[in-house]
Amino acid sequence: MTDEAAIGPLDLTEHVDEALAVQALAFGLGADEVGVRRHIVLRHMTSPGARALGATTPDGRLVGFVYGMPNDRTHWWSTVVEPYLRRYGRDGWLDDSFVITELHVHPDFQARGIGRALITALTDPAPQPRSILSAIDIESPARALYRSLGYVDLAEQVLFPSAPRPYAVMGAPLPLLRRG
Repeated sequence: MTDEAAIGPLDLTEHVDEALAVQALAFGLGADEVGVRRHIVLRHMTSPGARALGATTPDGRLVGFVYGMPNDRTHWWSTVVEPYLRRYGRDGWLDDSFVITELHVHPDFQARGIGRALITALTDPAPQPRSILSAIDIESPARALYRSLGYVDLAEQVLFPSAPRPYAVMGAPLPLLRRG
């Protein structure tokens, strides 16, 4: 719970359109990209161990969400990032880790602790000893948040086939740090 939003379980399959509306605003996505991501999110939520949390205002508005799952080296994301991690001897991070697939907060609610509350609440019950994620490879508030939670860069300049900008892969031991 933050001052402005309650953090709790989110049936992402049921609320996929609300969540993607938040992501579209936070990440600057167009309608075509939202359509593609809708199918991806729905497929991810069928993965074993996939979990989602939402941040909801007192009037019931979804203003943030996070979801993730135990990592599987056969998933598309892992197959893309594995060569970059292997180059630095860090591909072991793909094993026995919980991947944060998406974390987005509505721009009007950013920098209020909602992202921190979402990611820590999602990873706290994870049985894996570490968490991994990817973030656009620029200095940003998101990267600063991840660093404050204990994430470190494992690989930079990671190129995803359809992404216009490179990403960084970051990892942190669980539980995440509570400073910040």
